[in-house]
Amino acid sequence: NSKLRHVEKDVLIPQIMRDRAKELCSDKVQAFTKCCQETGFLMVVKCRKENSALKDCLVGYYSDPLFYEQCKTEYLKQREEYRATGIKKKKQKLTSNM
Repeated sequence: NSKLRHVEKDVLIPQIMRDRAKELCSDKVQAFTKCCQETGFLMVVKCRKENSALKDCLVGYYSDPLFYEQCKTEYLKQREEYRATGIKKKKQKLTSNM
């Protein structure tokens, strides 16, 4: 049964999308983080370029219908595994070298 509840469409699948997009945009996440760490209080002004690149990357994924379908499929697979085993998949910690 692949019918989705409101919370799945509006919360759980978008969470997978955010997590995957952050992984796929990790180079831009790292560049923005590095800029902020090096700049301190002036980061709003000095890190505009890095912030724009990061936003563009993330929004590109969030607005891609194919990406949504991939994340929905991933969610349905996790849901099916959970229903079959009763074991919830642990959310993987994103590791980065920041």
